Amino acid sequence: MTIDPTIYAQRRARLISKMQRGIAIVPTAPEVARNADTHYSYRHDSSFYYLSGFTEPEAVLVLISGDEPKSILFCREKNPDREVWDGYRFGPDAAREQFGFDAAYSIEQLDEKLTELMGNQPALFYPMGGDAAWDQRILKLRSAVQEKVRSGIRAPDEIRDVRSLLNEMRLFKDKHELDIMRRAAAISTIAHQRAMRFTRPDQFEYQIEAELLHEFCSHGARNPAYTSIVAGGANACVLHYVGNNALLKDGDLLLIDAGCELDGYASDITRTFPVNGKFSAAQKDVYEIVLAAQAAAISAAKPKQTWNAPHDAALRVLCQGFIDLKLCHGSVDEVLHNESYKKFYMHRTGHWLGMDVHDVGDYKSGDNWRALQPGMVLTVEPGCYIRPADDVPMALWNIGIRIEDDVVITAKGNEVLTNAAPKTVADIEELMRKR
Repeated sequence: MTIDPTIYAQRRARLISKMQRGIAIVPTAPEVARNADTHYSYRHDSSFYYLSGFTEPEAVLVLISGDEPKSILFCREKNPDREVWDGYRFGPDAAREQFGFDAAYSIEQLDEKLTELMGNQPALFYPMGGDAAWDQRILKLRSAVQEKVRSGIRAPDEIRDVRSLLNEMRLFKDKHELDIMRRAAAISTIAHQRAMRFTRPDQFEYQIEAELLHEFCSHGARNPAYTSIVAGGANACVLHYVGNNALLKDGDLLLIDAGCELDGYASDITRTFPVNGKFSAAQKDVYEIVLAAQAAAISAAKPKQTWNAPHDAALRVLCQGFIDLKLCHGSVDEVLHNESYKKFYMHRTGHWLGMDVHDVGDYKSGDNWRALQPGMVLTVEPGCYIRPADDVPMALWNIGIRIEDDVVITAKGNEVLTNAAPKTVADIEELMRKR
Protein backbone atom coordinates (compact mmCIF):
# COMPACT_ATOMS: atom_id res chain seq x y z
CA MET A 1 0.00 0.00 0.00
CA THR A 2 1.36 3.43 -0.96
CA ILE A 3 1.24 5.91 1.91
CA ASP A 4 -0.19 9.35 1.16
CA PRO A 5 0.75 11.35 4.27
CA THR A 6 -1.44 14.31 3.29
CA ILE A 7 -4.62 12.30 3.93
CA TYR A 8 -3.63 11.61 7.53
CA ALA A 9 -2.23 15.10 8.06
CA GLN A 10 -5.57 16.59 6.99
CA ARG A 11 -7.40 14.38 9.46
CA ARG A 12 -5.08 15.40 12.26
CA ALA A 13 -5.62 19.05 11.37
CA ARG A 14 -9.40 18.58 11.47
CA LEU A 15 -9.24 16.96 14.89
CA ILE A 16 -6.92 19.68 16.19
CA SER A 17 -9.41 22.28 14.96
CA LYS A 18 -12.29 20.50 16.71
CA MET A 19 -10.31 20.36 19.96
CA GLN A 20 -9.87 24.17 19.91
CA ARG A 21 -7.35 24.18 22.77
CA GLY A 22 -5.71 21.25 24.53
CA ILE A 23 -3.66 18.10 24.04
CA ALA A 24 -4.83 14.74 22.64
CA ILE A 25 -3.13 11.44 23.38
CA VAL A 26 -4.06 8.49 21.15
CA PRO A 27 -2.15 5.22 21.70
CA THR A 28 -2.19 2.34 19.26
CA ALA A 29 -3.22 -1.18 20.25
CA PRO A 30 -0.84 -3.40 22.23
CA GLU A 31 0.57 -6.64 20.92
CA VAL A 32 -1.27 -9.65 22.36
CA ALA A 33 0.45 -12.91 23.30
CA ARG A 34 -1.07 -16.05 21.79
CA ASN A 35 1.02 -18.52 23.72
CA ALA A 36 4.54 -18.71 25.16
CA ASP A 37 6.64 -16.25 23.16
CA THR A 38 4.40 -15.95 20.10
CA HIS A 39 1.85 -13.23 19.41
CA TYR A 40 -1.36 -12.93 17.49
CA SER A 41 -0.94 -11.21 14.14
CA TYR A 42 -0.65 -7.53 15.04
CA ARG A 43 -3.55 -5.21 14.29
CA HIS A 44 -3.23 -1.47 15.00
CA ASP A 45 -5.85 0.60 16.82
CA SER A 46 -8.30 1.92 14.23
CA SER A 47 -8.47 5.53 15.45
CA PHE A 48 -4.69 5.73 15.80
CA TYR A 49 -4.30 4.46 12.24
CA TYR A 50 -7.02 6.80 10.98
CA LEU A 51 -4.94 9.76 12.16
CA SER A 52 -1.46 8.46 11.41
CA GLY A 53 -1.33 5.74 8.75
CA PHE A 54 1.29 4.13 11.00
CA THR A 55 0.97 0.38 11.58
CA GLU A 56 3.79 -0.49 13.98
CA PRO A 57 3.06 -1.44 17.61
CA GLU A 58 4.37 0.53 20.59
CA ALA A 59 3.35 3.90 19.20
CA VAL A 60 1.46 6.92 20.50
CA LEU A 61 0.14 9.98 18.69
CA VAL A 62 0.08 13.35 20.48
CA LEU A 63 -1.79 16.32 19.03
CA ILE A 64 -1.57 19.84 20.41
CA SER A 65 -4.09 22.52 19.47
CA GLY A 66 -3.93 26.23 20.09
CA ASP A 67 -1.65 28.96 18.78
CA GLU A 68 1.06 26.51 17.69
CA PRO A 69 -0.66 23.25 16.63
CA LYS A 70 1.58 20.19 16.43
CA SER A 71 1.34 16.50 15.67
CA ILE A 72 3.94 14.31 17.36
CA LEU A 73 4.59 10.58 17.01
CA PHE A 74 6.27 8.39 19.59
CA CYS A 75 7.47 5.07 18.17
CA ARG A 76 10.14 2.40 18.50
CA GLU A 77 13.75 3.29 17.81
CA LYS A 78 15.62 1.70 14.94
CA ASN A 79 17.18 -1.54 16.17
CA PRO A 80 19.17 -3.56 13.63
CA ASP A 81 19.38 -6.58 15.95
CA ARG A 82 15.61 -6.78 16.47
CA GLU A 83 14.94 -6.05 12.81
CA VAL A 84 16.81 -9.26 11.94
CA TRP A 85 14.17 -11.13 13.93
CA ASP A 86 11.01 -9.05 13.58
CA GLY A 87 11.41 -6.99 10.42
CA TYR A 88 11.82 -3.36 9.45
CA ARG A 89 11.15 -0.49 11.82
CA PHE A 90 10.79 3.09 10.66
CA GLY A 91 12.28 4.70 13.72
CA PRO A 92 11.41 8.29 14.73
CA ASP A 93 13.36 10.11 12.00
CA ALA A 94 12.00 8.14 9.03
CA ALA A 95 8.50 8.10 10.52
CA ARG A 96 8.48 11.86 10.91
CA GLU A 97 9.58 12.37 7.31
CA GLN A 98 7.44 9.72 5.64
CA PHE A 99 4.21 10.24 7.61
CA GLY A 100 4.35 14.03 7.85
CA PHE A 101 4.59 14.60 11.60
CA ASP A 102 5.93 17.81 13.06
CA ALA A 103 8.14 15.81 15.40
CA ALA A 104 8.84 12.20 16.36
CA TYR A 105 10.54 10.71 19.39
CA SER A 106 11.44 7.34 20.81
CA ILE A 107 8.62 5.64 22.67
CA GLU A 108 11.07 5.40 25.60
CA GLN A 109 10.80 9.19 25.98
CA LEU A 110 7.02 9.23 26.14
CA ASP A 111 6.48 9.80 29.87
CA GLU A 112 9.20 12.44 30.11
CA LYS A 113 7.94 14.35 27.08
CA LEU A 114 4.27 14.10 28.05
CA THR A 115 4.84 15.73 31.41
CA GLU A 116 6.31 18.66 29.46
CA LEU A 117 3.68 18.73 26.72
CA MET A 118 0.72 18.48 29.10
CA GLY A 119 1.83 21.52 31.07
CA ASN A 120 -0.56 24.49 30.86
CA GLN A 121 -2.88 22.72 28.49
CA PRO A 122 -6.51 23.49 29.44
CA ALA A 123 -7.92 20.12 28.36
CA LEU A 124 -6.68 16.57 27.90
CA PHE A 125 -8.37 14.51 25.15
CA TYR A 126 -7.88 10.80 25.61
CA PRO A 127 -9.89 7.54 25.05
CA MET A 128 -10.60 7.08 28.75
CA GLY A 129 -11.83 3.63 29.72
CA GLY A 130 -10.41 1.93 26.63
CA ASP A 131 -7.47 0.37 28.45
CA ALA A 132 -7.10 0.21 32.25
CA ALA A 133 -3.30 0.26 32.18
CA TRP A 134 -3.28 3.33 29.96
CA ASP A 135 -5.88 5.04 32.15
CA GLN A 136 -3.61 4.63 35.18
CA ARG A 137 -0.59 5.81 33.22
CA ILE A 138 -2.32 8.96 31.98
CA LEU A 139 -3.64 9.85 35.43
CA LYS A 140 -0.18 9.31 36.92
CA LEU A 141 1.36 11.61 34.29
CA ARG A 142 -1.27 14.25 34.95
CA SER A 143 -0.47 14.04 38.66
CA ALA A 144 3.23 14.54 37.85
CA VAL A 145 2.31 17.74 36.00
CA GLN A 146 0.19 18.89 38.94
CA GLU A 147 3.22 18.64 41.18
CA LYS A 148 4.80 21.47 39.16
CA VAL A 149 2.12 23.97 40.21
CA ARG A 150 4.57 25.97 42.33
CA SER A 151 6.63 26.52 39.20
CA GLY A 152 3.64 28.11 37.51
CA ILE A 153 2.78 25.01 35.47
CA ARG A 154 -0.78 23.70 35.58
CA ALA A 155 -2.14 20.31 34.63
CA PRO A 156 -5.17 20.05 32.34
CA ASP A 157 -8.31 20.93 34.31
CA GLU A 158 -10.55 18.85 32.08
CA ILE A 159 -10.28 15.33 30.69
CA ARG A 160 -12.47 14.71 27.66
CA ASP A 161 -13.05 11.55 25.65
CA VAL A 162 -11.33 12.13 22.31
CA ARG A 163 -13.61 9.51 20.77
CA SER A 164 -16.56 11.90 20.90
CA LEU A 165 -14.77 13.92 18.22
CA LEU A 166 -12.98 11.11 16.42
CA ASN A 167 -15.97 8.79 16.06
CA GLU A 168 -18.02 11.45 14.32
CA MET A 169 -15.15 12.10 11.90
CA ARG A 170 -14.76 8.39 11.16
CA LEU A 171 -18.49 7.96 10.55
CA PHE A 172 -18.28 9.90 7.27
CA LYS A 173 -16.06 8.18 4.73
CA ASP A 174 -14.04 10.23 2.25
CA LYS A 175 -13.15 9.22 -1.32
CA HIS A 176 -9.92 7.52 -0.22
CA GLU A 177 -11.80 5.37 2.29
CA LEU A 178 -14.64 4.51 -0.09
CA ASP A 179 -12.18 3.43 -2.78
CA ILE A 180 -10.61 0.97 -0.32
CA MET A 181 -14.00 -0.27 0.84
CA ARG A 182 -15.11 -0.86 -2.74
CA ARG A 183 -12.01 -3.00 -3.32
CA ALA A 184 -12.58 -4.89 -0.08
CA ALA A 185 -16.19 -5.50 -1.07
CA ALA A 186 -15.13 -6.75 -4.50
CA ILE A 187 -12.66 -9.22 -2.97
CA SER A 188 -15.24 -10.52 -0.52
CA THR A 189 -17.78 -10.84 -3.32
CA ILE A 190 -15.41 -13.05 -5.30
CA ALA A 191 -14.76 -15.11 -2.16
CA HIS A 192 -18.48 -15.75 -1.65
CA GLN A 193 -18.83 -16.78 -5.27
CA ARG A 194 -15.90 -19.17 -4.83
CA ALA A 195 -17.54 -20.64 -1.74
CA MET A 196 -20.80 -21.27 -3.59
CA ARG A 197 -18.97 -23.02 -6.41
CA PHE A 198 -16.96 -25.17 -4.00
CA THR A 199 -19.72 -26.24 -1.60
CA ARG A 200 -21.09 -29.79 -1.80
CA PRO A 201 -22.62 -32.27 0.65
CA ASP A 202 -20.20 -34.18 2.91
CA GLN A 203 -17.68 -31.37 3.14
CA PHE A 204 -16.81 -29.75 6.45
CA GLU A 205 -17.61 -26.12 7.20
CA TYR A 206 -13.93 -25.38 7.70
CA GLN A 207 -13.19 -26.49 4.14
CA ILE A 208 -15.50 -23.73 2.90
CA GLU A 209 -13.84 -21.29 5.29
CA ALA A 210 -10.48 -22.20 3.75
CA GLU A 211 -11.78 -21.24 0.29
CA LEU A 212 -12.83 -17.83 1.61
CA LEU A 213 -9.43 -17.21 3.20
CA HIS A 214 -7.68 -18.34 0.03
CA GLU A 215 -9.55 -15.77 -2.03
CA PHE A 216 -8.94 -13.00 0.51
CA CYS A 217 -5.19 -13.61 0.55
CA SER A 218 -4.97 -14.08 -3.20
CA HIS A 219 -6.12 -10.48 -3.66
CA GLY A 220 -3.93 -8.90 -0.99
CA ALA A 221 -6.36 -8.97 1.93
CA ARG A 222 -4.28 -10.89 4.44
CA ASN A 223 -6.93 -11.14 7.17
CA PRO A 224 -10.67 -11.49 7.54
CA ALA A 225 -12.38 -8.47 9.06
CA TYR A 226 -13.85 -10.79 11.71
CA THR A 227 -14.01 -14.52 12.39
CA SER A 228 -15.92 -16.05 9.51
CA ILE A 229 -19.27 -17.68 10.21
CA VAL A 230 -19.71 -20.82 8.09
CA ALA A 231 -22.86 -22.41 9.46
CA GLY A 232 -24.64 -25.37 7.92
CA GLY A 233 -28.13 -26.57 8.85
CA ALA A 234 -29.09 -25.90 12.47
CA ASN A 235 -25.83 -24.03 13.07
CA ALA A 236 -27.21 -21.17 10.97
CA CYS A 237 -29.73 -20.52 13.76
CA VAL A 238 -26.84 -19.62 16.10
CA LEU A 239 -26.18 -15.96 15.32
CA HIS A 240 -22.49 -15.88 16.21
CA TYR A 241 -21.58 -19.47 15.37
CA VAL A 242 -17.85 -19.76 14.64
CA GLY A 243 -17.16 -23.44 15.32
CA ASN A 244 -17.03 -24.08 11.57
CA ASN A 245 -16.33 -27.79 12.12
CA ALA A 246 -19.58 -29.59 11.25
CA LEU A 247 -20.23 -31.82 8.25
CA LEU A 248 -22.48 -30.32 5.59
CA LYS A 249 -25.51 -32.43 4.79
CA ASP A 250 -27.47 -32.84 1.59
CA GLY A 251 -30.68 -30.80 1.87
CA ASP A 252 -29.31 -28.27 4.36
CA LEU A 253 -28.72 -24.57 3.87
CA LEU A 254 -25.31 -23.00 4.43
CA LEU A 255 -25.09 -19.50 5.91
CA ILE A 256 -21.77 -17.71 5.33
CA ASP A 257 -21.10 -14.39 7.05
CA ALA A 258 -17.59 -13.39 5.98
CA GLY A 259 -15.64 -10.41 4.74
CA CYS A 260 -12.03 -9.43 4.29
CA GLU A 261 -10.12 -6.52 5.77
CA LEU A 262 -8.13 -4.50 3.25
CA ASP A 263 -5.74 -1.69 4.20
CA GLY A 264 -7.47 -1.36 7.55
CA TYR A 265 -11.07 -1.35 6.25
CA ALA A 266 -13.71 -4.04 6.67
CA SER A 267 -16.20 -5.63 4.34
CA ASP A 268 -19.14 -7.67 5.62
CA ILE A 269 -21.27 -9.98 3.46
CA THR A 270 -23.73 -12.71 4.35
CA ARG A 271 -25.18 -15.14 1.86
CA THR A 272 -27.28 -18.25 2.46
CA PHE A 273 -27.59 -21.02 -0.11
CA PRO A 274 -28.40 -24.75 -0.39
CA VAL A 275 -25.51 -27.15 0.12
CA ASN A 276 -26.70 -29.25 -2.82
CA GLY A 277 -27.35 -26.25 -5.06
CA LYS A 278 -31.15 -26.42 -5.07
CA PHE A 279 -33.56 -24.73 -2.64
CA SER A 280 -36.36 -26.89 -1.30
CA ALA A 281 -39.87 -25.42 -1.47
CA ALA A 282 -39.84 -24.52 2.25
CA GLN A 283 -36.35 -23.04 2.08
CA LYS A 284 -37.32 -20.96 -0.93
CA ASP A 285 -40.44 -19.63 0.80
CA VAL A 286 -38.44 -18.38 3.78
CA TYR A 287 -35.58 -17.13 1.62
CA GLU A 288 -37.84 -15.00 -0.57
CA ILE A 289 -39.29 -13.33 2.54
CA VAL A 290 -35.83 -12.38 3.83
CA LEU A 291 -34.76 -11.19 0.38
CA ALA A 292 -37.87 -9.01 0.07
CA ALA A 293 -37.20 -7.60 3.54
CA GLN A 294 -33.67 -6.72 2.53
CA ALA A 295 -34.86 -5.02 -0.67
CA ALA A 296 -37.28 -2.91 1.37
CA ALA A 297 -34.55 -1.99 3.83
CA ILE A 298 -32.08 -1.01 1.10
CA SER A 299 -34.75 1.17 -0.53
CA ALA A 300 -35.16 2.99 2.80
CA ALA A 301 -31.42 3.57 3.20
CA LYS A 302 -31.14 7.07 1.74
CA PRO A 303 -30.56 10.66 2.84
CA LYS A 304 -33.07 12.26 5.22
CA GLN A 305 -34.37 8.87 6.29
CA THR A 306 -33.47 7.96 9.86
CA TRP A 307 -31.01 5.25 10.85
CA ASN A 308 -33.94 3.10 11.94
CA ALA A 309 -35.90 3.41 8.69
CA PRO A 310 -34.26 0.36 7.01
CA HIS A 311 -34.93 -1.74 10.11
CA ASP A 312 -38.57 -0.67 10.25
CA ALA A 313 -39.02 -1.41 6.54
CA ALA A 314 -37.46 -4.86 6.82
CA LEU A 315 -39.41 -5.69 9.96
CA ARG A 316 -42.81 -5.08 8.37
CA VAL A 317 -41.97 -7.39 5.47
CA LEU A 318 -40.63 -10.07 7.81
CA CYS A 319 -43.68 -9.90 10.07
CA GLN A 320 -46.04 -10.34 7.14
CA GLY A 321 -43.93 -13.26 5.96
CA PHE A 322 -43.98 -14.89 9.39
CA ILE A 323 -47.77 -14.55 9.42
CA ASP A 324 -47.98 -16.14 5.97
CA LEU A 325 -45.81 -19.03 7.19
CA LYS A 326 -48.04 -19.41 10.29
CA LEU A 327 -45.10 -18.68 12.55
CA CYS A 328 -46.81 -15.58 13.96
CA HIS A 329 -50.50 -14.78 14.29
CA GLY A 330 -52.57 -11.62 13.98
CA SER A 331 -51.99 -8.50 11.89
CA VAL A 332 -48.57 -7.02 11.13
CA ASP A 333 -49.20 -4.24 13.64
CA GLU A 334 -50.19 -6.78 16.30
CA VAL A 335 -47.08 -8.89 15.67
CA LEU A 336 -44.94 -5.77 15.89
CA HIS A 337 -46.64 -4.68 19.09
CA ASN A 338 -46.43 -8.00 20.91
CA GLU A 339 -42.95 -8.68 19.47
CA SER A 340 -43.75 -12.31 18.71
CA TYR A 341 -41.51 -11.93 15.64
CA LYS A 342 -38.46 -11.88 17.96
CA LYS A 343 -38.64 -15.65 18.27
CA PHE A 344 -37.48 -15.78 14.61
CA TYR A 345 -35.74 -12.42 14.14
CA MET A 346 -33.95 -11.09 17.20
CA HIS A 347 -31.30 -8.68 15.89
CA ARG A 348 -31.32 -5.31 14.20
CA THR A 349 -31.01 -4.86 10.45
CA GLY A 350 -27.57 -3.32 10.28
CA HIS A 351 -24.63 -1.46 11.78
CA TRP A 352 -22.07 1.13 10.73
CA LEU A 353 -19.15 -0.24 8.72
CA GLY A 354 -15.64 1.10 8.27
CA MET A 355 -12.29 0.43 9.90
CA ASP A 356 -14.12 -1.71 12.44
CA VAL A 357 -16.72 -4.18 11.24
CA HIS A 358 -19.09 -2.71 13.84
CA ASP A 359 -17.79 0.76 13.23
CA VAL A 360 -17.90 3.79 15.46
CA GLY A 361 -20.56 6.50 15.34
CA ASP A 362 -23.71 7.37 17.25
CA TYR A 363 -27.00 5.89 16.10
CA LYS A 364 -29.09 8.51 17.87
CA SER A 365 -28.97 12.26 18.30
CA GLY A 366 -30.43 12.83 21.72
CA ASP A 367 -33.51 10.62 21.94
CA ASN A 368 -34.06 10.49 18.17
CA TRP A 369 -32.59 8.22 15.52
CA ARG A 370 -30.10 10.25 13.50
CA ALA A 371 -30.66 11.06 9.85
CA LEU A 372 -28.73 9.16 7.22
CA GLN A 373 -26.28 11.35 5.28
CA PRO A 374 -23.96 10.92 2.29
CA GLY A 375 -20.67 9.28 3.20
CA MET A 376 -22.11 6.99 5.86
CA VAL A 377 -21.60 3.25 5.26
CA LEU A 378 -23.85 0.65 6.85
CA THR A 379 -24.76 -2.99 6.49
CA VAL A 380 -28.28 -4.16 5.69
CA GLU A 381 -28.82 -7.68 7.04
CA PRO A 382 -32.30 -8.98 7.86
CA GLY A 383 -32.64 -12.64 8.71
CA CYS A 384 -34.89 -15.45 9.88
CA TYR A 385 -33.91 -18.25 12.28
CA ILE A 386 -36.39 -21.07 12.84
CA ARG A 387 -35.56 -23.58 15.56
CA PRO A 388 -37.54 -26.76 16.18
CA ALA A 389 -40.64 -26.17 18.30
CA ASP A 390 -44.09 -27.68 18.77
CA ASP A 391 -45.80 -24.64 17.24
CA VAL A 392 -43.49 -24.50 14.20
CA PRO A 393 -44.20 -26.53 11.02
CA MET A 394 -41.61 -29.31 10.82
CA ALA A 395 -40.74 -28.43 7.20
CA LEU A 396 -39.31 -25.13 8.50
CA TRP A 397 -37.19 -26.55 11.32
CA ASN A 398 -33.50 -25.53 11.36
CA ILE A 399 -33.83 -23.03 8.53
CA GLY A 400 -31.49 -20.12 9.25
CA ILE A 401 -31.21 -17.38 6.63
CA ARG A 402 -29.46 -14.02 6.61
CA ILE A 403 -28.70 -11.80 3.62
CA GLU A 404 -26.27 -8.93 4.16
CA ASP A 405 -24.82 -6.22 1.94
CA ASP A 406 -22.62 -3.14 2.45
CA VAL A 407 -24.36 0.11 1.54
CA VAL A 408 -22.98 3.63 1.08
CA ILE A 409 -25.40 6.53 1.49
CA THR A 410 -25.04 8.89 -1.50
CA ALA A 411 -26.54 12.27 -2.35
CA LYS A 412 -29.19 10.62 -4.55
CA GLY A 413 -29.82 7.42 -2.59
CA ASN A 414 -27.30 4.65 -2.03
CA GLU A 415 -24.65 2.44 -3.57
CA VAL A 416 -24.62 -1.26 -2.72
CA LEU A 417 -20.94 -2.21 -2.70
CA THR A 418 -21.56 -5.95 -2.57
CA ASN A 419 -24.39 -6.36 -5.06
CA ALA A 420 -22.31 -8.62 -7.32
CA ALA A 421 -22.47 -11.45 -4.78
CA PRO A 422 -25.41 -13.59 -6.04
CA LYS A 423 -28.48 -13.44 -3.83
CA THR A 424 -31.59 -14.25 -5.85
CA VAL A 425 -32.71 -17.88 -5.88
CA ALA A 426 -32.24 -18.04 -9.64
CA ASP A 427 -28.74 -16.53 -9.58
CA ILE A 428 -27.55 -18.75 -6.74
CA GLU A 429 -28.87 -21.93 -8.33
CA GLU A 430 -27.42 -20.97 -11.71
CA LEU A 431 -23.97 -20.34 -10.23
CA MET A 432 -23.99 -23.62 -8.31
CA ARG A 433 -25.24 -25.55 -11.35
CA LYS A 434 -22.01 -24.53 -13.14
CA ARG A 435 -19.72 -26.01 -10.47
